[in-house]
This record gives sequence, C-alpha cells and structure tokens, in this order.
Amino acid sequence: MTTQGLTMRVAAPARPNLADLAAFLCLLVLALSFADVARHTLAPIAPAGMSTIRLSPLYLPEYALRTTLRMFTALGASLVFTFTYAVIAAKSRLAGRIMIPLLDILQSTPILGFLTFTYVFFMGLFPGRILGAECAAVFVIFTSQAWNMGFAMIQSLRTVPPDLIEAARGFGLTSWQRFWRLEVPSAVPSLVWNAMMSMSGGWFMLVAAETIAVGHTTVALPGIGSYVGEAIARRDGLAIVYAIIAMALVILAYDQLIFRPLVAWSGRFRVGQSPEGAAPDPWVLTAWRRTRLLRQFGERIAESLASLGTLRIGGSPRWTAPDALETPVGRNLWRMGIALLCVICAYGVWTLADGRVAPADFWNAAICGALTLARVVSMVVLACAVWIPAGVWLGLRPRWARRAQTLAQFMAAFPANLFFPVFVVVIVRFHLNANIWLTPLMVLGTQWYILFNVVAGTSVFPSELLEAARNLDLRGTLWWRSVMLPGIAPYIATGAVTAAGGAWNASILAEMARWGDVTLHAKGLGDFIATATQDGNTAHVALGVAMMAAYVVAINQLVWLPLQTYVGRRFANRDPSGGIA
Repeated sequence: MTTQGLTMRVAAPARPNLADLAAFLCLLVLALSFADVARHTLAPIAPAGMSTIRLSPLYLPEYALRTTLRMFTALGASLVFTFTYAVIAAKSRLAGRIMIPLLDILQSTPILGFLTFTYVFFMGLFPGRILGAECAAVFVIFTSQAWNMGFAMIQSLRTVPPDLIEAARGFGLTSWQRFWRLEVPSAVPSLVWNAMMSMSGGWFMLVAAETIAVGHTTVALPGIGSYVGEAIARRDGLAIVYAIIAMALVILAYDQLIFRPLVAWSGRFRVGQSPEGAAPDPWVLTAWRRTRLLRQFGERIAESLASLGTLRIGGSPRWTAPDALETPVGRNLWRMGIALLCVICAYGVWTLADGRVAPADFWNAAICGALTLARVVSMVVLACAVWIPAGVWLGLRPRWARRAQTLAQFMAAFPANLFFPVFVVVIVRFHLNANIWLTPLMVLGTQWYILFNVVAGTSVFPSELLEAARNLDLRGTLWWRSVMLPGIAPYIATGAVTAAGGAWNASILAEMARWGDVTLHAKGLGDFIATATQDGNTAHVALGVAMMAAYVVAINQLVWLPLQTYVGRRFANRDPSGGIA
C-alpha cells in the first residue's frame, strides 16, 4: 500500500498555481510578439530611395523586438558553430593548426568584407523579399558573435584539470560521456560570459548590420541599428537619445530574464566555493521556483537532455582513439585539400584583381594595414592594463560582479556610431588630427572582451589556492606574479586574442566617422574597405580583406601562437599544438 501510494504521488501531475498563470501569460505575449515580427520578413522590399525608418519614438518598441529577434537568432547559430567548429579545432591537432588561425582571420575580417559578398547570395535565395536581407543581417551579426565563443570553447577544452580527466578515465567514461559530463561543464562559465560579450558585440555592429549599403544599393531593415543610422544621417540628437534609452531597456530586459539566471546557474560548475559565499539567486529563478506546472515541465526536459550525456557513445576509455587526420593517409589528404583550397583562392583573387587593381593599390593597402596594426596594438595594450586588474577585482567578488554585469553589457553594447557626434564636433572644432583622435573608437567595443574573460577566469579560480596564498601572506606584486596571473593566463590570452580581432573588425567604424554631411577619415585598412564598399569597388574590398588577413596571419604566427604555446606549456598543462593531451 505504501508503494502504491508512493507511485501515485510521484506520477500525479502538478497543479498549476497563480505563478504558472502569470508565467504562461508572459510567455504567450512574448511568443505572439515575436511571431508578429517574424511575419513581416515575408513582405516585399521597399522600392529604392524610399525610407522605411521613422524617427518617432512610437516605432521603437517594434524596432527593438525585431532587433532582439535577429540578435538571438544569430546567438543560436553561434552556439551551433561553437559546438561543432570549435570542438573539432580543439580536439584534432592537425585540424587545429588550420582551423584556429582561420578562426583568427574570420574574427578579424570587417563585417563589410562579409556583407559585400554575402548580400548578393542571400538576396538570390529570396529575391525581392525582406527575408533575404534579414538573413544577410543575421549573418553579419553572427560574424560579430561567433568567433569569441569559439575561442572560449577551445580554451576551455584545453584547460580541463588533469586530475578530473584521470577521474573520468577511472570511471570508464566514453568520449561522448566525458565531453558532456566533464568538458562542457568546465566550459560553461566561460561560455556564459562570452555569450554576454557576443550579444554586446552584436549591438556594437548593429548599425552596419541593419543598414545594408553595397555600392548604390541600400536596404534599411526596421530595427534600433537602422534607427541610429537614420538619426546620424539627419543629425537628430534627440532621436539618438531615444535609441540609447531603448537599447538600455532591451539590454536590461534580457540581462534580467536570461543572463543573470545563466550566470547564477554557471556558478554550479565552479571549482571550490565562492570567495564570498553563495550570492542570492536572481528574482527570475525565485519566481520560476514558485511555479508548479512549468517547473515540473522544465525539470523533465532537463532530465531528458541530461540523459543524452550518459549514452555510451564513442571509443573505449581503456585506449585513446587515434586522430583520423594524424594517420599517413589522413595527413596526405589534408595537405592535398589545403593545397587545392590555396590554388582556388589564389585563382579567385587573381581573376578578381586582374586589370582592376594597380601595384600602387597594393602598396597603399599595405601602408594602411601597418597604420591599423599600430592602432590595434596600442589599444589592446591599454585595455589589458586597465581591465585585467578590474576584472580580477570583480571576479573575486561575485556580488559586485553581478551588480556590474548589466552596466558592463550596456557599455560593451554601446555602438561606436553613437559617439560620432562628439568625436566629429570636437575634432573639427579644435582642428585635431583624425588619425590619432579617432583611434579610441576602436577600443570601445573590444576592451570588454578582456574584462569578461578575466572575470570568467577569476570566478572559477580555486578558492583553496586563494586561501593558501592568504595563509602564506602573499601580497602585492608577488601575489599577482605567483598566484593570480598564472591562474587566469589562459583567459587573458583568449581575451587578448579576441580583443585584437575585435579591434581589427572595429576599424571599419573607427577609421571613418560621419555626422550628417561631415565625414572624417583616419588612414587605415578600415577606411580603405569602407570607402571601397561605398563605391561598390569589389576588387578593392577583396584587396583590403586579403591584406588584413595577411596581417592577421603574420601576427598570429609571430605573437598569438607563441603566446598560446607558452600559456599551454607553462600554465594549462596542455599540448598547445592544437589538441587536448
């Protein structure tokens, strides 16, 4: 009888309460709003020369919804990319030697370099429809979100503690089980913080994503980014204020509803206890726990997903499966494929440049690249000097980190275009050198990569080591050199790599500032590519992107690869050649 009663009690479904009703109504309103926004993507594109963006604040709620839908669609695609491309690059030594430098090139390529070539492709898929332009915009936002998440996953997979790997082998976990029960949980804190950074990076490039201008073709998709672009073109300062308020409200909403619960959940995957103890749960989690039906539904979904990680898929834990690309046949096939790809790319560049690019253009692009490189290096060094100490301070104080989380997201999301009025007016008024004073625009969105990665690394720093350092009375420079910097070195390296890539990408905005009919240029690759894009000069766009890729590859080989090798050998106990030991 007891067993029967227990069975009936477990099987009985939960009865909904008022919290369930309130949560269901909120979800229903949200779903209907997004469905209504998605319906407009099937409408035809407005005729050329007809502006579809209105600067009345009454349109901002609809624009905010459409922008948010694009942002989260791109974030979903970024997660798929992270769990495929980045995992292969981290787990295969030979593939990592190609895929990781390629990832560095992709994150450094300005979004206009992608947009020029992808806009025609997506519009060809959906001719005459807004859906084609929407896909192009989502792809552009994806290119500003995916790369740093990929680097975060690679770094996390390489820095799983060796004792935990040995424990997984001792428990007989297969490669599938080890990935989902050990490696992914170890990557969760870094992925959550980098997802927040990715959303902010999407905001930073939103104006270029929603106002697609290629040659004489311009398509403005309704959204906050295109609203800002229209306000800048009309020199409407009040509309820019409205856009800032709308952007702040949207960031606050998804921070409270999504990212704060995710940060609290990621705390479950810390090594050791929090230095200040457990922080109180966000109000969203507290409200969710008050529901009955929805909570039970969510728990069953979570249990079903967790059961997938227990499937015995993959190689036997008693032996290490060889990398298919490390076999002689695999090595030869890989080299042949890379050689064929290089030949195809070289032929394509030659065909595109033949007769349309003069030798003087190559020298001009090379000089522009050197100037942009100087700006990138100076800004990354400055950002590291400022935000590494600040990130460590916040990471050691979870309560303060959560308080600063929304502000950091808002500042990281603040589009550089919104600073154009200030910079243009000041530079013109005081006759300043635009080559120097436009440079700070480059670091506005990139410095936060360093802060977010340092906070993520510090938040998972073993509290036992901090306690040991406290007992040994390690302070000042000795504490930084012997305890903290070695512990978060992989996160600093990841933040610096992504910040440098973001700075190259941001050069497209930092080296050409426009306010109404006044345009300032700072000589560099960003200005070179932006000007060629406006003129519809595809050959010069390709030349600028190729020159930037050449600089990025050189810096990757001379700086980032040796740095990651040193960090991998000295601090992470991993094989830095591209695979996990």
